[in-house]
Amino acid sequence: MQVVATAGHVDHGKSTLVRALTGMEPDRWAEERRRGMTIDLGFAWTALPSGTVLAFVDVPGHERFVPNMLAGVGPAPAALFVVAADEGWMPQSAEHLAALDALGVRHGLLVVTRTDLADPAVATELALAEIAATSLGQVEAVAVSAATGAGLPQLRAALDRLAARLPVPEPSGPVRLWVDRAFTIRGSGTVLTGTLGGGVLRTGDELELTGTGRRVRIRGLQTLGTQVAEVAGVARVAVNLRGVAREQVGRGDALLTPGRFQQTDLVDVRLAGDPVAELPAEVTLHVGSAAVTARVRPLGVDTARLRLDRPLPLRIGDRALLRDPGRRHVAGGVRVLDVVPPRLSRRGAAARRAAVLAGLDGRPDEAAELARRGLARRSELERMGVTVRTVPVAGEWHADPVRWRELGRRLVDEVTRWARAHPLEPGVPVETARRLLDLPDRALVEALVTAPLVARDGRIGSGGAAGALPEQVARAVRRVGAELAERPFVAPEAARLAEVGLGHREIGAAVRAGALLRLAENVVLLPDAPDRAIRVLAELPQPFTLSTARQALGTTRRVAVPLLELLDRRGSTRRLPDDARIVLGDPAGSGLDPARS
Repeated sequence: MQVVATAGHVDHGKSTLVRALTGMEPDRWAEERRRGMTIDLGFAWTALPSGTVLAFVDVPGHERFVPNMLAGVGPAPAALFVVAADEGWMPQSAEHLAALDALGVRHGLLVVTRTDLADPAVATELALAEIAATSLGQVEAVAVSAATGAGLPQLRAALDRLAARLPVPEPSGPVRLWVDRAFTIRGSGTVLTGTLGGGVLRTGDELELTGTGRRVRIRGLQTLGTQVAEVAGVARVAVNLRGVAREQVGRGDALLTPGRFQQTDLVDVRLAGDPVAELPAEVTLHVGSAAVTARVRPLGVDTARLRLDRPLPLRIGDRALLRDPGRRHVAGGVRVLDVVPPRLSRRGAAARRAAVLAGLDGRPDEAAELARRGLARRSELERMGVTVRTVPVAGEWHADPVRWRELGRRLVDEVTRWARAHPLEPGVPVETARRLLDLPDRALVEALVTAPLVARDGRIGSGGAAGALPEQVARAVRRVGAELAERPFVAPEAARLAEVGLGHREIGAAVRAGALLRLAENVVLLPDAPDRAIRVLAELPQPFTLSTARQALGTTRRVAVPLLELLDRRGSTRRLPDDARIVLGDPAGSGLDPARS
């Protein structure tokens, strides 16, 4: 299926043409049929000679109903532009064409009607020239008379050619169904209709409904009056929702794939049309089937920030239209450049932002977004409309490579500064590092830790020696070292450690600096104690007991037990089933690393 919207001046025969092509009545209201003038959107469809089904969104042509017209053409991928041969180009012809151009519609067909009343040549020539200057470019033209049927076969063939040229959306893409009608069916509940531009809807699917902010579930689906289990865009669809009151939803709301669209009330845009400086303070933004008031803040020659009266599900690259409600004319088309723009609170921020916007083209690009933002979650990028291809640096976080390297250098600098300012601390706490680097997530800090840094117990420090100890601590270590040099396995008691000024923090700093070896709480020896112990134990008859080892080392159980356990862990000794031990390997070349613990 493909969908086209009609466009053109009031009373140029749009609805009559749709009626002649489809055999269906597009005017839904009795008032429309009584007055012979379309007021709101109408819907009909037909099968073309190729078998392609073409659905029509018939729009009103009167200037008072332009908002209704825009709700119909906004989601449609193509336009059927109608000009009457006997009246030619008219004011609403120009406004409708300006709207199509502003929305960036690139596919269309010109139909010159009422050829039974006048020669179509002049109207056709002028209309083609006007259309050629817009986003539609060169289009095919067909002259018809709905009254006599002349030209209708040629029009069907031309519609077939148009439908064949229309792009086919990716079925795996996200759903954004702009609601153009909402009503209630007795026994079924609330039904929404709209033009599905892409993606797939299935019965039972859960979607986001923008009007309520709720997740809703599809109870049933129809397309072209037929009940279906699923439907892929492009298509006209009717969606029956569970648990949604009619009063909760209306035209301009949207059904969305959860988590795939940024609902925002602040966007930066590029305008094509009236100069930004000449826009009124408030305009109406038309996008999809929505129409919301937007306050304009110029940012440069052709860029501006729009603050919307209510959030809309927008993405980078979306096309929309600005209309001046006072002058009742199309002010221009906009392309969305940023759906999560930065605040402009500091002096000069607006000028700097204008310079950034001048370089944006409205195409969602991962590298460009990361370069501007530095860091972004995958879900945030996808809601902006960005296809994510890079590997995350942490969790779902993605980073600009330049910014990531800079953060790594800054972390090393912050850890170094912290070590100088807090020499007895085992490292900078991760949360402190997060604040110092102004990062949004601790996981990013942990991911930045690479050599020479190490992360341990919620802190980040240097992986090598901790550097020079404070003089007071170094002096205390020297006093303890002198005592251990005489009796290397007689660890000072806690009272002695406290007496010389070695508390828990000071011992920790000395251990990290490689000046002491901690066997257990308040049990410290010199770093070469394991090597010296192995040489002593290797001289004993093998295997040996704890008591024998304690006596040979001239120490107590307080030291011997953790020392032997350390040697077991290092693979220098092995504990046997009867709790005796043997020395393994060559004690002279044991290769023990005193810094390990």
